Amino acid sequence: MHLTVGYLATPTGEDGVALAAAMAKTFDATVDVVLVVREELPDGHPGRGQYQQFLVDRGEEWVARAVKKLERHGVTANSTVLVGETAESLLHFAEEKNTDGIVIGGARDGFFGRHGIGPVATALLYSSSVPVILAPAGYADDPPDELTAVTAAVPNNAADDNPLPFAFTLASAAGLSLRMISLVSGDSLYDADYYRSLRQVQIEHAESNMKLAAQSLPDAPEIESVVAAGITLESALRKLRWNESDILVIGSSRLGAPRRLFLGSTAARILAGFDGPVVVTPRSE
Repeated sequence: MHLTVGYLATPTGEDGVALAAAMAKTFDATVDVVLVVREELPDGHPGRGQYQQFLVDRGEEWVARAVKKLERHGVTANSTVLVGETAESLLHFAEEKNTDGIVIGGARDGFFGRHGIGPVATALLYSSSVPVILAPAGYADDPPDELTAVTAAVPNNAADDNPLPFAFTLASAAGLSLRMISLVSGDSLYDADYYRSLRQVQIEHAESNMKLAAQSLPDAPEIESVVAAGITLESALRKLRWNESDILVIGSSRLGAPRRLFLGSTAARILAGFDGPVVVTPRSE
């Protein structure tokens, strides 16, 4: 496994490094820590080139500190400083390295709970050709040494992208436990009796759809499957048990382009309600 870490010398960047360390130890991954500085275009004023070099030099100092932090966790990493637009440069680097995932930390002032979605994350979540791995805000404060479990959020609509094959590959790489979850909610349903009867139908449909999802892995061992039901999707999510060493895998919306990420509305709500690391996978063919 190879991981590309999009780094900033901020608490957000430290969260991404902490998650990369846990993943590298779990999956025996190689790591590249990448910091992107903006390009200073010539504007006729003297010193522009020198200021660009100053930014690169400072970036190299910052990224070297991140590499040392990884080394203290027993993880060997390379460092790179690029000049350009952050999301575009990260994605180009990751594609060249044939990386298995771009790891970034969540913005501290975002709108998705602990998963603050800043401009870089937004650009990647709606365009990346490789999985994006999001560390929640504050993850570096008390990270686990390694990950122990993988959960795949299987969509209730069989037409939506199924993240289970990726989750299975991830779990198999380190012998981690694997489960499927399906979230059933009664959003916008105001009649209690109607909601209860419909919820039962939804639960049965979710269970059936998870069996279909599992058929994408004919050689896989039995996988734990859980249907969580609630008045809202968020309340359904809260009924599930998690621990600090879990990682959640969610797929892209069917509205996105093939082999590209496109964070759908349901996935965004799951992201908002989950406090652990999340992998968002691109659409399949």
